Amino acid sequence: MKIINIARDFSDAPGARYYDDGPNSGQEFREKILEPAFKAEDKITVILDGTEGYATSFLEESFGGLARKYGPDAVKEKITFISEEDPLLVDEIMGYIQEAVAA
Repeated sequence: MKIINIARDFSDAPGARYYDDGPNSGQEFREKILEPAFKAEDKITVILDGTEGYATSFLEESFGGLARKYGPDAVKEKITFISEEDPLLVDEIMGYIQEAVAA
């Protein structure tokens, strides 16, 4: 099992959606950290705590983008999200994953 702590392994100041939007984008996180782990590991735990916050576009691009590529069921089956600081983030992310099918 792989543990990804976004604040430690990527940035404590996640940015917006795309590379062009500035540093630490959701696209960068998905392509450089999340997707390689998704391909290599059976289970992933993503720790959301410790950042300055998240733009909705970062979360949608990271996790909704992954679901558009691999399917929402595969993403929900493989990834567990943890946030003690803001437990509603997990519900928000699960919504992006589920809605990604329609995108």
